[in-house]
Order: sequence, then structure tokens, then C-alpha cells
Amino acid sequence: MNLAIDYQSSTQLGNIKHTLKHWIRSGTVSKGQKLPSERELSLLFSTTRITIKDALVSLETEGLIYREERRGWFVSPERICYNPLSRTHFHKMINEQNRHAETKLVSTRTEVAIGEYARILDIDQITPIHVIERLRFIDNRAVLFVENVLKAAMFEGILSENLTQSFTGIYDTKYGYKTHRSQFEVTPTSAPSHVARALNIVPGQSILKICRVNYNQNQQLMDAELEYWRPDSVMLRVDHR
Repeated sequence: MNLAIDYQSSTQLGNIKHTLKHWIRSGTVSKGQKLPSERELSLLFSTTRITIKDALVSLETEGLIYREERRGWFVSPERICYNPLSRTHFHKMINEQNRHAETKLVSTRTEVAIGEYARILDIDQITPIHVIERLRFIDNRAVLFVENVLKAAMFEGILSENLTQSFTGIYDTKYGYKTHRSQFEVTPTSAPSHVARALNIVPGQSILKICRVNYNQNQQLMDAELEYWRPDSVMLRVDHR
């Protein structure tokens, strides 16, 4: 009897997903449009909200829809193609894909490196660092929270610069640093509370974390970027020649 119930539930879940996918792919609901509420969907499909939630979470995992805290579920726009090996800055990358990019400064602070910051910057003694938090938008949707972590001694006065622009340009013109090489860590993980607040998602929700550690032309480790992406918004494509 339990096997029959499980089979029936699995079949119903599959049918709900199939219908929602048809709505999305046929344009019945367009990119960025809000889906009916979970309650409305449960009435429409004559099922429980638990089953509806399972179907929605599954489609979210596939990148077809996304959710926002207290707002509901929306159809995902096309993913951005992102080559981590490219030196192209965020705004240029987005504009080249005919999308609109925006960056907002969230906060800056100076502190002593400990924990993850000390690890990624390979620091084993008392060392001041700058932490710069920025929120990045594609077509007016917040999709990326970035923490830039800099060795303070190498970047005197940087906090007075316009920190919404490309750091690559600031590093070059103000300090004479050029990024010579980078190391990457890509990790699917859960959103920390401060990242979730910024991206208007549920704390603990799945997110794509990319950690990039940068070295200058003198082989000095100078900074690191911790990128937290909405996973439905980006596709990694590495073109290595």
C-alpha cells in the first residue's frame, strides 16, 4: 500500500513539473513573471502545498525558476555565460551579452584577517585587511553578492575611491598592479545570512560560491574575491586556449 501511495505521489509530482515546464517553455508565463502562489497552485492541481513546494524546489534546482523571500516564485531569465578565466570585468561581460549591469556598494570595513579571510589570503600573522561588499544586478535583479578582501598595506587609500567601478582599473592606475594569475575554488553551498538578505533569498538556500585569489605581476598575493551567485542566473563556460 505504501509503495502504491509513493508511486501515485511521484506521478503527480512529475505531472505538475511537466505542466509548469510547458508554461515556461511555451511562454504562457514569460521570463521574470511571477508564478501563481503555492496556495493557488495547490488548488489548481488539487494537491497539497507540500507537493507543490517539492515541484517548485525541483524546478529551482534545474534553474527554471527562482524564489524571493516574501514575494514568491518567478520564471528565471536566461543565464549569463561566465568564463572565470577571462579578465573581462563584470559590466563589460554583461553588456556584451546584451543585458544591463549595475553595481551598488553595500559596505566597507577594515579588520584583522582571521578565519576564511586569513586562509584564502595565506595570512598567518596579525594583518589588517579591507573588506568591500558589493551587490551586482543584471536587468535590475540582484544576482551576485561580492566580498573583495584586500591586504590593506598594499592598497592605501582605496576606500576613498569609487568602489562601484572595476577594481582592475583602480589596481592598475592607482597602484600599478596587474593581475598576473588567479586561483579558483567553485563550491555549491548554502547562502550565509548576510548574503541571503542582500539577494532577498531564504537563509540557507542553495547558492554558487566562487572564490578567486589574485596575484600581481610580482607574484604577490594581493586580494581575493568571494562571489555568491544565484545559481539560476549563471552558467560557467571555460574557454581555454
